[in-house]
Amino acid sequence: MPPADGGDDFTRVGGPYEGPWRQVCLLDEAVDCGLKFGDGVVGAGLASALVFATSAVAQQRCSGPQLGTWKLQSDEGHELATGEKYEPLGVHPTGYISYGSDCRMQVIEVRDGRKAPANLVPTDAERVALYDSFLAYAGTYSIKGDIVSHHIDASWNQTWVGTTMSRHLTIDGKTLLISGNFISGYSGKSVNARLTWTKVE
Repeated sequence: MPPADGGDDFTRVGGPYEGPWRQVCLLDEAVDCGLKFGDGVVGAGLASALVFATSAVAQQRCSGPQLGTWKLQSDEGHELATGEKYEPLGVHPTGYISYGSDCRMQVIEVRDGRKAPANLVPTDAERVALYDSFLAYAGTYSIKGDIVSHHIDASWNQTWVGTTMSRHLTIDGKTLLISGNFISGYSGKSVNARLTWTKVE
């Protein structure tokens, strides 16, 4: 499933924006402190360099109702060309997606009725079946309006690494919906899919 439209980088200091909710991703502010050496104050140039170094390693922070872990309820849709029903991981898949305040995310989805291999080390055929019955990836995320973008840096499918996947995001209380049109990584066909998740508490 190749990426949809790429998202922009996180909003920096002084750049919060308004959407369905207020979403803020910013750099931690450096602590305002007096830098002294003996009885003297460190020169402005050195102090500025130290503050710059502190900001460079500061962590990004995200806030909003997306934070936390959500359990998969359904992953379904239809093929755009034929209208045929699309349920890549069966009628009752399992899985979780998590969004952190550090602006990182991770997701795993597993096909319903997934079979375990006969032994600890699977056969070649069992490896293929296991690979085809789940997906998982992780990375950073950003949100603009009702679009969430997953910037992938680790994935069960290596071709996704370094890509950005953008989808529509809706949150209604304890229900999170992710939807969009894309090329299916399972069939290679264009589909419209809708994933429904509920908040884990």
